[in-house]
Amino acid sequence: MPKPGRAAKTGLAAPVLVLNRSFQPVRITTARHGFTLLYLGRARALDRAYEPHDFSQWASLSSSHEVHDGDEFVGTPRGRIRVPRVLLLSGYNRVPHAPLRLSRRNIFLRDSFTCQYCGRRPGTRELNLDHVMPRSRGGRSTWENLVTSCRDCNLRKGWATPDEAGMLLRSRPVRPGWSTALVMAAPTRRYVEWEPFLAGIETPVFPEDDDIEAAEE
Repeated sequence: MPKPGRAAKTGLAAPVLVLNRSFQPVRITTARHGFTLLYLGRARALDRAYEPHDFSQWASLSSSHEVHDGDEFVGTPRGRIRVPRVLLLSGYNRVPHAPLRLSRRNIFLRDSFTCQYCGRRPGTRELNLDHVMPRSRGGRSTWENLVTSCRDCNLRKGWATPDEAGMLLRSRPVRPGWSTALVMAAPTRRYVEWEPFLAGIETPVFPEDDDIEAAEE
């Protein structure tokens, strides 16, 4: 569910999932940019049956389309046109491997806002980042050495390692893979048309973004 007080983007700002020619997700863009790709012939819009349509076909389909809950339309000189939820690129078949930015928010997202020592989910205000190998002993700020912890566990562990503090990690910290990174970069709103391409990956709730340098020890 969206974060309270944070409105989901709609209209030309609405999120659109972009697939490569092999129907693999490669990015999430705005409807404004999606319409540009569609109009220039660089992508085709997929309907609810996942049939591809070029711009003219999509515009015609929009005028005769049975309206479903959640459908959005924008005005054009040719009349209303439905905002596509999924675009299929015409000439791109790679899966990008752009790194996900290491940040406080993204560590929390990877760990599902759960303390990796006690398993509690106290809320973002009560969460910290913990260096598994303390910085005072050479531990670096990396995906593999940072975990989410509650304040109590953070204080209990102090400058020790988990073994020294008698605290077990619930899971080994790793760098998120591309599919997970894509969803972590996605907006809170998720459409039914996205499900076949993002199935099995939970869309998290987004807190405010803070850089890793702002993490509290």
